[in-house]
This record gives sequence, C-alpha cells and structure tokens, in this order.
Amino acid sequence: MKLLDGAVDHGGSLGRARALFPNAPQPFVDLSTGINPHSYPLFDLPATSLSRLPEAARARELTEIAARTYGAPSPANVVAAPGTQILLPRVASLVRPGKALVLGPTYAEHARAAAIAGHEVSEVSDFMALAQADLAIIVNPNNPDGRVIERDRLLALAAGLRARGGLLVVDEAFMDVGPREHSLAADADQGGLVVLRSFGKFFGLAGLRLGFALSNAATVGRLETQFGPWAVAGPALEYGIRALADIGWQDAMRASLAEAAARLDALFGRFGVPVVGGTTLFRYLGLPDAAGLFSALGERGILLRHFNDRPFVLRAGLPGSQEEWLRLESALAEWAARREDRQKGSKQ
Repeated sequence: MKLLDGAVDHGGSLGRARALFPNAPQPFVDLSTGINPHSYPLFDLPATSLSRLPEAARARELTEIAARTYGAPSPANVVAAPGTQILLPRVASLVRPGKALVLGPTYAEHARAAAIAGHEVSEVSDFMALAQADLAIIVNPNNPDGRVIERDRLLALAAGLRARGGLLVVDEAFMDVGPREHSLAADADQGGLVVLRSFGKFFGLAGLRLGFALSNAATVGRLETQFGPWAVAGPALEYGIRALADIGWQDAMRASLAEAAARLDALFGRFGVPVVGGTTLFRYLGLPDAAGLFSALGERGILLRHFNDRPFVLRAGLPGSQEEWLRLESALAEWAARREDRQKGSKQ
C-alpha cells in the first residue's frame, strides 16, 4: 500500500526546492509551510537542559501550563510528545484495526499513520460519512483550505462513535490562530476523543519537536506508557513552559498574523490571484494556472506549496521580512506581466 511506502511529500524541503529550481536565486523565500516566520524569542537555555535527563517535575510543569493555555480540563488530560507527528500512529492504534475515515482533502500523514496502525483507510469529503468509522479523523481548522467544523457537530460525532467503541481524532494544529470557540480541548475528558495540538507552527519553532495529545486520563495514561520517561527533550521543555505561559506574546502575535494575512490577500488580489481560504498562518489559492504560478515563483526563488492531486490550488505561507515581501511582489508582477502578454498574443 502506497501509504506505507514512506512519508508523504510536504512543504519546507529546501533540498527538493533546489532540485526543482536549480537556477533560482537564493536564499529561497520559503512560503511552502504554515509555520510562523516570526518565532517565539530565543533565550539562553540552562546548561542542565542539555547535560541532564529531563526532570519529571519539569515535564509535569509543562503539562500543567499546556492544560491551562489550551483549556483542557486538567493536566491529567494532557500528554506531551516530541512532536505531533510521532503521536499519529500511536493515537490511531488506540482502537482495534477497522475502518478509518479521514475528512479530506487534508494533511496526508493522518491517512498514512492510520494505515500503519492496521486500519483500512479512506478519505471522504462528506462529514456525515464519518459516523460510520471506527476511527474518524478531522483537521480543524483544516490544512490546507482552512475549513472549520463547528464544535457542536464534532461533539455529536464523538458521542456517536464513543457509543460503539469508536474514536474521533481532531487535529487542532492551527487552532492557535483559529476560532477557539470551536476547539474541543475543554471536552477532552469525555472519552472516545483525542485532540492534537502542535507547538511548533504557531510559535515558529518547528525544529524543537513538541506536541500534545489531549484526552481522558485513561487514554493519556496509555500514551504515556508507550513513550516512557524522558519523552520530551530538555530544551523543548524549557521553550514549551515559557512560550505557552506567555499569553501576552500569543495575543500580540495573533493580531500581527491577522494583519500579515490581510496584507498577503491584498497582494495576491492586485495580481489577480484568488484567495479562497486558509488561516492567518497560510492562505489557500485557487486558480486555473496554479502550476504556472508555482513554477514562475519557484524560478524566482519563491516557494509555494503545490499538491499533485489538486492541480488548481496552492498554499502560501507568510513572508517573514520586508525583503521577502518585496521579492514576492516582484515575482508576482513578472508572472502577471507574462500572463498578460500571453493573453494579448492569443487574441491577435
């Protein structure tokens, strides 16, 4: 099965970008991910975070702060892990192999992880079809189009699955910039439900590898047993504790990202590129010449995210500096001028 052959291609690979666009000017402006280009401020780590095994008390402090920040009922409902990615097959294994349904199109790793756990996996576009699953998976807000499923609908689905021994997994990797009233973090103790939260995307520290699963205490205990002691590295503990507790930085960053997303929408709009969805960390573009735009910008060293199975859409992250904004504007202007020349030529 192809899902088991290896990790699916994702954005963020500069090696792949160099292979695709060997003559592009560098450094690349990497807009192919949904990672915040304005990371949480770096700080000096205590030497013990590297020289000693992580202390259990420090790990407990992290789950306490994560529960408070995400709105989980208690720290007993939170397990920390070295990135959400490593949680996916473990969470999928919480129910016996059966029918796994993924609401798509969405992040491809969920389907691959469910297949690794032994499930028969299908992607569905109808939310109501998920009621027939043993394992139902939803990304909320969705990646890459930003679709949001309302909390009440999710809770009703979870209750139906729970009644027959099923499990609902809701990946809230982008809920830090989403409509938090639709988060299920506060409902994590109801059973038959796992909520995933990613640290690296919003805080711009993806290389730190830190993520969380929120669920009832029994499920959290099962996951903790699988990980064993010292699951989260000392530096990740230190950054997680400080950043998750820094509510002022989080509020200011949400406002800043909203302004940047509006600026990006306006820039694409100037050159006739429709923005049809997304979050404030990424924008979802829909246009007939998506492949042409991807290539034209790539040749100028601007990387967008394209999808082999969806040739008419692209995803664009946020530029991280004024220089990157100007490079994107220049590349779009050149692409638009060439498009206009082609259109004039076709009419002659």
